[in-house]
Amino acid sequence: MQDWLYMSAADLGRAIGAGRIDPVALTEVYLDAIDAHEMTPRIYSAVTHSRAKAEAQAASARAQKGQRRGILDGVPISWKDLFDSTGTATEAGSRLLEGRVPARDAEVLANATEAGLVCLGKTHMSELAFSGLGLNPMTATPPCINDADAVAGGSSSGAAASVAHGLAAAGIGSDTGGSVRVPAAWNDLVGLKTTAGRVSARGTVPLAARFDTVGPLTRTVEDAALLLAVLEGRNAVDLRGASLRGVRFAALQSTVMTDLRDTPERAYLAATAKLEDAGALIEPLVAPEIDEAMGLAATLFSAEAYGTWGAVIEADPEKMFGPIRDRFRSGKGVTAPEFVAAWQRLDVLRNVWAARVARYDAVLMPTAPNLPPNAARLLEGGEYYVAENLLTLRNTRVANLMSLPAITLPTGVPSCGIMLCGAAMGEERLLRIAHAAEAALG
Repeated sequence: MQDWLYMSAADLGRAIGAGRIDPVALTEVYLDAIDAHEMTPRIYSAVTHSRAKAEAQAASARAQKGQRRGILDGVPISWKDLFDSTGTATEAGSRLLEGRVPARDAEVLANATEAGLVCLGKTHMSELAFSGLGLNPMTATPPCINDADAVAGGSSSGAAASVAHGLAAAGIGSDTGGSVRVPAAWNDLVGLKTTAGRVSARGTVPLAARFDTVGPLTRTVEDAALLLAVLEGRNAVDLRGASLRGVRFAALQSTVMTDLRDTPERAYLAATAKLEDAGALIEPLVAPEIDEAMGLAATLFSAEAYGTWGAVIEADPEKMFGPIRDRFRSGKGVTAPEFVAAWQRLDVLRNVWAARVARYDAVLMPTAPNLPPNAARLLEGGEYYVAENLLTLRNTRVANLMSLPAITLPTGVPSCGIMLCGAAMGEERLLRIAHAAEAALG
């Protein structure tokens, strides 16, 4: 039964459908593992034992009657602590929201419950989702699977750790600047960032609503595709027959290939070679509009984040970790004309980008330029924290700025991912390509 903890969500669902696994037994195995694991206090902010058991019993009854609602009916997953959940604290990793208990589920959690998935609980995260590192001295800092003394990546840090440590079959997170993909990459998982506006954010604690997206952290691309369908309440894309033969990739050079650390660079180059061996065509791409868009990021992200949370922060600023509080405050001085002008310019740059990459099936880049930093060193704050946080989110931010779906895949080198970016609202095509790439990468 311990093997169940590291099976893909799809394989667990198929085993339930075949009668080899009972959802009640499966959920009990996960809950027992959660209760016994030494890292659980650093991973889960709340474990919903009663809800999980009730949902598992209902899934078991449906399975026995041949009335399963889908392949993932009865599969237990975790939820980042910014998705509202009825009667369970949802505090977005912040002491500012301590004691916040919603009266209803977020829409995506309601959709998942309707599809029969089992909610194991809520996972720790960066404060108000405004950090790519996953360091949170105000609540808890989840551990990286490859180094317990390093951060797990943020802001969906606990979501990634729950899956990597065998404490959930998958995790649901959010991504505003890289918050699904960074922790997925650093914990050797698949992470899907969806196009802004595609998946409902109703009932989700916001950071910067124009950039906020919802997406899964999983063991496989198949799981990501199935969970995307669950979150949206629709059918999953058919991944059968996916191939890289003749697929045309652009390997982005602008910005994302500078200041790479040695290990991520070697992992990325080795991964692209495997994609070429599988029949893909890869061409270098220079896109000056990305460099310009990066220069707008501080205005766009920080101003909206501070506009959303400034009053709450200033009412009790000592409840925040200083570097994250300072990052919010960096948006305080942005004027309305500056904000509007930046958005207008970004819309132009998005059109330039779309025209430039129209002939490619996807764009490639290293997911993160660096490896997970040591948590103790980050706690010292100062320039090191700021520099590592900005570097961590640099590459992933491309997809948020250009409003693209993006997926990170493990390269086989610990804590190193390769990212594939598709066309806006083109998740189905991207998932098929990623499924074939996953096979090529082994």
